[in-house]
Amino acid sequence: MKESTSNRILPKWLMRGIVDLFPSASEGSSDQIFQLRLSEAEKFARPLRVKLGIDPTGTDIHLGHSILFRKLRAFQDAGHIAVLIIGDFTARIGDPTGKNTTRVQLSIEEVEANAQTYLQQLGKDQPKEKALLDFETPGRLEVYQNSTWLGEMDLLEIIKLLGTATVGQMLAKEDFANRYKLGTPIALHEFLYPLLQGYDSVAIRADVELGGTDQRFNVAIGRDLQRYYGQRPQFCLLLPILPGLDGVQKMSKSLHNTVNLTEDALSMYSKLEKLPDNVVNQYLTLLTDIDLANLVGTPRERQKRMAFQITANWHGDAAASAAQLDAAKLVVGIAGIELKQNLKEVSLNEVKFPAKAFYLLSAVGICASSSEARRKIQGGGVRLDGEKIIDPNQEFAKASDLSGKVLQLGKKIFRRLILS
Repeated sequence: MKESTSNRILPKWLMRGIVDLFPSASEGSSDQIFQLRLSEAEKFARPLRVKLGIDPTGTDIHLGHSILFRKLRAFQDAGHIAVLIIGDFTARIGDPTGKNTTRVQLSIEEVEANAQTYLQQLGKDQPKEKALLDFETPGRLEVYQNSTWLGEMDLLEIIKLLGTATVGQMLAKEDFANRYKLGTPIALHEFLYPLLQGYDSVAIRADVELGGTDQRFNVAIGRDLQRYYGQRPQFCLLLPILPGLDGVQKMSKSLHNTVNLTEDALSMYSKLEKLPDNVVNQYLTLLTDIDLANLVGTPRERQKRMAFQITANWHGDAAASAAQLDAAKLVVGIAGIELKQNLKEVSLNEVKFPAKAFYLLSAVGICASSSEARRKIQGGGVRLDGEKIIDPNQEFAKASDLSGKVLQLGKKIFRRLILS
């Protein structure tokens, strides 16, 4: 009798943080049992080809995105091949996942510019010790733009691809189903997105595809297409969606609850040390290698350890230590003011919400006018609880979101915002 998967222990580096790995049969071939596929790779010295596709629809990679790249790096460090697909073609369609309307299509120039910033943030031209992905070790990374093959498809090939799926299958996708029920228009080109993304797996002969839990439909399409084109179907490894700084909604630029990889150490640390307790362990699991079983201390100590380690991952231990100290100065007033005891308070009661940052500064009296507030923000002199405000139009939804926080202008002006 063949041994069951319960007796085949997968490596800890692989299983950490995973929500789903499919297929996961208890009996069968290496097309159904991932441990057997791993064993084959080792036996025949054939590294697995691990696919991760990214559509460069923005300029910044945030910590939520980095979860998948960390797992991709773990595969690299274990000797496998990371196959990074820059979706320069699919980005011009737009992934309909999580959207209740048709996405705005980007230009070729916008996508190309975004792609270059992504690669720099992932570690291109950097030593592997400091990079999110290993760009240095020969044979560990392949980078492709999917326009290489998708842009060459003629109409007959596209019709053939469309023939592999039905309208019923597409409407089974939750996002499409919800929009269809509500009568929200679904453009025909949106049905193409999961098929084109799935065809990427065919083009690079993927053994494994990484994705967030919201990508289950898309990565499963990749399996179907590989089978249709006579290839061994890939395994699909799904990781969770990271909650944003509010601890509830997913990390998203549109929700203003992100920590971007390009942020300075103090801004990163200051944001992270204020995370709600309920998501600290999730951040530790998904964004660090710390063994939670051996982590002791109070919830506050765990929170600070998490903030330090994640900041250190991107900026190094020295910068993380400096950020931790600077953040403490803001809280206890070592910078020249005893913030806890003598800090001047200003009321939010007369501020009209939602409020933009430039209006807030003038409404609470820190700046004489909105135009002055804009200049101060653009000059980099304004912080909220130690985090630099860089956009004068950043919007705050309600007063309770700001209550108790410290608004800082330059090095000497501090005001605690209160509801009274």
